[in-house]
Amino acid sequence: MTASLPETPHRLERMQHLFEAQRQAYEHEPVPEAAQRIDHLRALRASLVRHQEALIEAIDRDYGRRSGDETRLAEILPTAQGIDYAVKRVRHWMKPSRRRVGLAFQPGKARVVYQPLGVVGIIVPWNYPFYLALGPLTAALAAGNRAMLKMSEFTPATAEVVARLLDEVFDETQVAVVTGEAEVGKAFSQLPFDHLLFTGSTAVGRQVMRAAAANLTPVTLELGGKSPAIVSRNVPIEHAAERIAFGKGLNAGQTCVAPDYVLCPRERVDELVEALRRQFTSLYPALHDNPDYTWIVNDRQHGRLKGYLDDALAKGARAIAINPAEEEFDDVRVMPPTLVLDVDDTMRLMQEEIFGPLLPIVPVDSLEDAMSYVARRPRPLALYYFGYDRAEQRRLMSHTHAGGMCVNDSVLHVAQEDLPFGGIGASGMGHYHGHEGFLTFSKAKGVFIKQRLNTARLIYPPYGGRLQRLIYHWFLR
Repeated sequence: MTASLPETPHRLERMQHLFEAQRQAYEHEPVPEAAQRIDHLRALRASLVRHQEALIEAIDRDYGRRSGDETRLAEILPTAQGIDYAVKRVRHWMKPSRRRVGLAFQPGKARVVYQPLGVVGIIVPWNYPFYLALGPLTAALAAGNRAMLKMSEFTPATAEVVARLLDEVFDETQVAVVTGEAEVGKAFSQLPFDHLLFTGSTAVGRQVMRAAAANLTPVTLELGGKSPAIVSRNVPIEHAAERIAFGKGLNAGQTCVAPDYVLCPRERVDELVEALRRQFTSLYPALHDNPDYTWIVNDRQHGRLKGYLDDALAKGARAIAINPAEEEFDDVRVMPPTLVLDVDDTMRLMQEEIFGPLLPIVPVDSLEDAMSYVARRPRPLALYYFGYDRAEQRRLMSHTHAGGMCVNDSVLHVAQEDLPFGGIGASGMGHYHGHEGFLTFSKAKGVFIKQRLNTARLIYPPYGGRLQRLIYHWFLR
């Protein structure tokens, strides 16, 4: 299944062969029945359970250290739940939906028929390399498609296990895995898929969309951006700090929906700093050898984050590293949770998605100032509000734009399978998860049905008859 030949030309040749084989298989069997889709999904879940320990070990190896419980909670468990959700509902999703036919067009029926698109491509990132591979795949299979997955070159051990897991369930004409460096990824995005889903950075998302445009391939882009956390004036500060710390500490902040920065009432900044210090210390009393705290994935990302922090400090910021055991990290890619104060827009960590455990805190004077701050910037993938005032909650929900939102929580909206997940603007386009995933990977084909009786002949040429004038009178007044 995996394009495992070492030379890039061979990988590209193999990838093209896989695509053509899947396209031919789709033409031979364009609409799999519900029972077949359900069997595929159940077999996928069973293989997932069999390989869970191997997946945990592989992701740990790719990261240097990745919390096994984070892999279970943030990757394996939501993937299994997503499959279960789809299995229970796919028959209902597949049923044609009835639509209204206007009086002027009777007798007739209108239906929306949901058809598989064909062969879809899924480009998988390195930060959640299992969940962000099998989550989209679940939706694609529920919709009756065939799929090719391009795994990240930064998580090769995980790619190997994912390929083995899928190989136990599917023929390569149904699901195939492709590996390789950037050149392979570029060629993958240039294939004439029937749909292409990409998860990754905004910059690479632009390149993927540009490549897909040459084939008029529709895309779903799950990007990132700077997701704000807004703290209200009256919320108990420990409540907000606890939930922000969890969302930022998960995967050491290497999460597309992690709180990127905090907007806090000016008079509460010191209080929030101390509360976050307590919460991070409670979650991670030590860091160097703590199996619960994940490393930065590679030297490149570690260097990027250090560069962001050095740039901010050089421009006047203050950093508070939360390192309870006062450890040194010269021999490991551990970066402690770090609060960054006195930031401004000239600093790189306020311009780019952080994607790590650095947490800027920006003082604001009012809720309106916080909303204005967010509105002046590219629309984020997530927005978090901490406060129990129901009127403020409604105002934030209706007057801010983001791909998704949590009220008094962080990150966990992604795990709600009945909610659509997707970005807006610079944070992406399109949705998946649950029913929205089925719709994303389906063609909703409108069908108008008539039988023998044809009343439409009353409006055929030659025009100008009395009945036509009567129709205009009835329907155009």
